Amino acid sequence: MALPVSQERPVTEENAERPTRPRGSRKAWWGRTGLAALSGLALAFAFPPFDVWPLSILAVAGLTLLTRGRSARHGAWLGFAFGVPFFVVLLSWLRPVGWDATVGLALIEALFLALMGAGLALTSKLRGWPLWGAMLWVTQEWMRDRQPFGGFPWGRLAFANTASPYTPLAALGGAPLVTFAVASSGALLAWAVLCAARARRSGEGALPWRTAVGALGAVALVVVGYAVPVPTSASDTVKVSIIQGNVDRPGMDFLGRPMEVLNNHASTTERLAADVAAGKVAKPDVVIWPENASDLDPFTDPAAYARIDRAVKAIGVPTLVGALVDGPDEQHVRNEGIVWDPSSGPGESYTKQHPVPFGEYVPFRDELSKVISRLQRVARDFYPGTGSGVMQLGPARVGDVICFEVAYDEIVRDTVNQGGRVLVVQTNNATYNNTGQTEQQLAMSRLRAVEHGRAVLIAATSGVSAVITPDGKVEQRTGEMQQAVLNSVVPLRDGQTVADKVGAGPEWALALGGVLACAFAITGAVRRRRADRTG
Repeated sequence: MALPVSQERPVTEENAERPTRPRGSRKAWWGRTGLAALSGLALAFAFPPFDVWPLSILAVAGLTLLTRGRSARHGAWLGFAFGVPFFVVLLSWLRPVGWDATVGLALIEALFLALMGAGLALTSKLRGWPLWGAMLWVTQEWMRDRQPFGGFPWGRLAFANTASPYTPLAALGGAPLVTFAVASSGALLAWAVLCAARARRSGEGALPWRTAVGALGAVALVVVGYAVPVPTSASDTVKVSIIQGNVDRPGMDFLGRPMEVLNNHASTTERLAADVAAGKVAKPDVVIWPENASDLDPFTDPAAYARIDRAVKAIGVPTLVGALVDGPDEQHVRNEGIVWDPSSGPGESYTKQHPVPFGEYVPFRDELSKVISRLQRVARDFYPGTGSGVMQLGPARVGDVICFEVAYDEIVRDTVNQGGRVLVVQTNNATYNNTGQTEQQLAMSRLRAVEHGRAVLIAATSGVSAVITPDGKVEQRTGEMQQAVLNSVVPLRDGQTVADKVGAGPEWALALGGVLACAFAITGAVRRRRADRTG
C-alpha cells in the first residue's frame, strides 16, 4: 500500500490535515454533517437497482476525509449521519411492511457505522491510517453480520461490487476481501486528495509523490481483480428447469387463498411437461420450485400432497419443492426445501437455518406484540434448521439456501464444503416486488457464484428467477410478476476456490486488525494525556 505502518505519532501541523476537535462555526459543523449524509446517499446509489459501483469508492473516500483528525465523538456522529440516509434508501424495499420499519432498521444499522466513524477518527492519527480505515469497514460488517438476532448483512461494500473489477477477488477471500479492496481504494483516494491539498497550501508546484502513489494505489486495487482466475470448467452437467409460478396478489398478503400459490406452480410445471411431450422443450433432469411454492403443509394436507405429486409425476423428474411444513409443535412452522421424486414421493429435505427476525419469527413476542400490533400477523414462529442444504436431487448434488440466507457467508460456504456441486437459492420475494429488493438479492447470488466457483440457480415465486454461471454472469433471468420457466444446462463442479479453503480466516484477521488499531490509538491518546499532566 506504499504506506509505512509503524508506531503512532502526535497530530501536528505537518502530519494532520484536520484538527482533533471541530473548529469554526456551528454552520461548518453542520456542513460536515450534510456532506456525510450526501456520501451515505452516494453509497446507496452504488447498490442495485442503481448499480453505480464506482460511487462505493467515492463514498468511502468522502467519509474518510470527513472523519480525518476528528474526535471520536465527532467521528461517531459523522458515521451515523452517513449511515442513516444510506440505509433508508438501501432498505426502502421494506416500504410494503411500513416506512416505520424501514427507518427503524436503518437507525439500528447506522449505529454500527457510528462505531466505525469513531474508529476512523481515532485511527486517522496513526501512521498507515488508510490501511486501518479499510480494515474498519470489514470490522463494521463483521459486527452487524452477526448482531443483533443473528445479524443483517445487507449493505456490505462487496454487495455493491458483484459485477465490477473487484468481483474476482471473492474467489480468494470471499465478500470480506472484496469489501477490504473497495475500502482500501477509497482510503487511498482520500490520502491522495489530502496530500494534494497539503502541497497546494504549501505552494509546491509539482504533484507530490504521495499524491501519485495514493492515486496509483487506488487504481491498482481496482484492476487487480482481473489477474484473479475464476474457475468455470466442469466434467459434469445437469439439465434444469426453474419454475416461477407467480402470485396473484403481491405484498403482505401474497399467499392469498389456500392452494392458490401451489396451483400456480403445479400448473406451470404441467405446462412444461406438455411442452416436453410435444417436443418443444428438452426434458430436464431436475426441476426446481421456489420457497413457499406450497402454501400448505403437504404432510398434513392431503390435497396439497396430491397436487404436488400430480405435477411432479407429470414432468417425471425429481423436483425440489419449497413448502411451509408444520411443527415441531403447534407454535412453529418450518420453511423447507423438499426433494420430491415422481416414484417415491417426498424424501430429503432442508429446513431454513436463519429465519428473519420480525418477519419469520418475533423476538420477545409476548412483550412486543402488545405494543406493535402488526407483529401479530406473524402467527407462528419459524423453527430454525440445524443442517446444511446439501441434498441429492436426481443426478445433481445441490446446495440449497433459502432466501435471505444467501447474504450469510457461512451458510453458503458450508453447502459447498459439504459437497454441493451447484447452488440453489429458493426465494419468495412477493412481499417486495418492484421495490429493488429482488435486484439486490440477485447481486448477492452473483458474488456467491464467483466466491465458490459454482453455478447459482435462483427460483423465485414471482421473480427474479435466474441462472448464474460460475463466473458470475447472469445467463438467464425472468421479470417480476410473471409466470415463467427457465431451461438451462449448468455445470456441476467439485473443485474448491481459495475462499472455500480459507473460510472465515481473512474476515477475522481484517476485523481484528481494525479492533487492534482502535485499541492502539486509544492507548496512545491515554499516554499523551498522562504525559501532558505530568509534564
